[in-house]
Amino acid sequence: MKITILDGHALNPGDVSWDIFKQFGDLTIYDRTSDSQIIERIGDSEIVFLNKVNITEAIFSACPNLKYIGVLATGYNVIDTEAAKRHNVIVTNIPAYSTDAVAQHVFAFILHFTNQVSLHNASVKDGGWVKSPDFCYWISPLMELKGKTLGIFGYGSIGSKVAEIAKAFGLNIICCSRTQKPDIPEMVTFEELLKKSDFISLHAPLTDKTKNIINKESLSLMKPSAFLINTARGGFIVEQDLANALNNNKIAGYAADVVLSEPMSADSPLLTAKNCIITPHIAWAPLETRQRLLKIAEENLKAWLSGKPINVVSK
Repeated sequence: MKITILDGHALNPGDVSWDIFKQFGDLTIYDRTSDSQIIERIGDSEIVFLNKVNITEAIFSACPNLKYIGVLATGYNVIDTEAAKRHNVIVTNIPAYSTDAVAQHVFAFILHFTNQVSLHNASVKDGGWVKSPDFCYWISPLMELKGKTLGIFGYGSIGSKVAEIAKAFGLNIICCSRTQKPDIPEMVTFEELLKKSDFISLHAPLTDKTKNIINKESLSLMKPSAFLINTARGGFIVEQDLANALNNNKIAGYAADVVLSEPMSADSPLLTAKNCIITPHIAWAPLETRQRLLKIAEENLKAWLSGKPINVVSK
């Protein structure tokens, strides 16, 4: 059985092992695959693993041996799942593997804004403390989280983990969610979430209803002192509207691990926006998280080979 990994570098730049897949067949690994290389590289493989490679009707038609696609991520919008069904190809994903890591990243962003560790470290290394006439100083306002309000937009596994951590900091939690759950914090409308929150963390799925939901109108409802956190999807954001809000002090800050176009476009207005913190889609990437992802991918493949597939998204 032939197994091909089309874009393995993001998951494994060399610090984890692909050996778990060798037990199932002949394994070929590519770090990256362009659209023009997909058909040739899949070839007569029965099993393909990928992360961000687009698989279309044309590719299914050109690769008749293909029987299984393992998406090495939770999101699977790169796959034409309707075409997969027509060609009897099973597609699986990796659910809930990065919950703890992404929630941790949310608070790395929040604490960046409240404690300004990087800013003050740079000042100290630049001689600021050595030259200071006082035993301490600060060059930016600092803030306690206790008693502030965190608005969570979307209450799936990551949103609920963020709420759990928030409780330990003494934050008040409000939530806007499409589903009611027994453990959900105070439910509010999206408009109320915008108006009441000191911090807003986005965790809903990207749909036609949530696309561009952060725009000039919604940003105008936020407190000028509020911060927006996005570790979910870049498509929530109208980037020019957000950049304008930041540059005109309509909100206090924005931190994101995702942007509309990835890799980031050189002309993105967020690159030069004031008090805008961006990391390159790494919230999912701690070593332990990626090891967990690989283990789930192995379990998915084993289940399919046994005739009882799990985590199927091509039903």
